Amino acid sequence: MTNKIDSIKETGLEEFEFTTFYVGDLLMGVDIQQVQEINRQLDTTEVPHAPECVRGIVNLRGEVVTVLDLRVILGLDATEINDKNRNVIIKADGENIGLMIDRIADVVYARLREIEPAPANISGVDGRFIKGVYKLDSELLVILDIDEVIKADKREGPEM
Repeated sequence: MTNKIDSIKETGLEEFEFTTFYVGDLLMGVDIQQVQEINRQLDTTEVPHAPECVRGIVNLRGEVVTVLDLRVILGLDATEINDKNRNVIIKADGENIGLMIDRIADVVYARLREIEPAPANISGVDGRFIKGVYKLDSELLVILDIDEVIKADKREGPEM
């Protein structure tokens, strides 16, 4: 497996901004440049025969957006809807995708030299979904590999 930190280094940037959120007790982040918006639109329309991780679709200002349950993709129990849940809308492969998360956190600034390779397994989460980790004062920020997450909705079966 290639070092995912290398894909971060290839950007040529020295500092990054991450939009952060919680999935369970795990603080996760995605490059803020991939985030289109964060919204509360949690009423989805079910998609028959879709993989378990596809929560449904929503109409976002005239655009149909697929919403993925990030907890399911990461191998956790499905999200139970409450008032803290949000959809993080990201741009991937030319389309907007919603990631249903437990609760939003903050924007975190990270220097490239302080981002470390991810351990193979963090809190039971498959390492293929993680680009790296960044140590904050009180917790660890897990940097999500959006490309791997998006591929997950095309997979079926127990390997998800």
